[in-house]
Amino acid sequence: MSSDAADERTMQSTTDQLTQMYEAFNARDVDRVLREMAADGDWPNGWEGGRVVGHDPVRKYWQRQWAAIDPKVTPVGFTDLPDGRVRVQVHQVVHDHEGRLLADTRVVHTYSFAHGLIQSMQIEG
Repeated sequence: MSSDAADERTMQSTTDQLTQMYEAFNARDVDRVLREMAADGDWPNGWEGGRVVGHDPVRKYWQRQWAAIDPKVTPVGFTDLPDGRVRVQVHQVVHDHEGRLLADTRVVHTYSFAHGLIQSMQIEG
């Protein structure tokens, strides 16, 4: 396989992995999302501030978030960065549980990987 073909396969695989992760997040399937993340994965707490590290803290963070608000995050573009990270432009729509719109924005999530799993995610305005 040529280098270009291998790069395309890796990018497609990462794109598929991240797309499926967003689908699982939107379906509130936390176990499926966590399967894509390293056990010591480092995740931003974009709702309360700070960061959470590891499956159990990430699970608890999302459960608190979902109990209070209803976010839907849809990827709309992927960029493979030279250092191996992947930048994902997302459309983020957040409602309260009464259906009132709280936010409708586009943000950027940048992922780093280790051994095929998400090691960390950064949120860029």
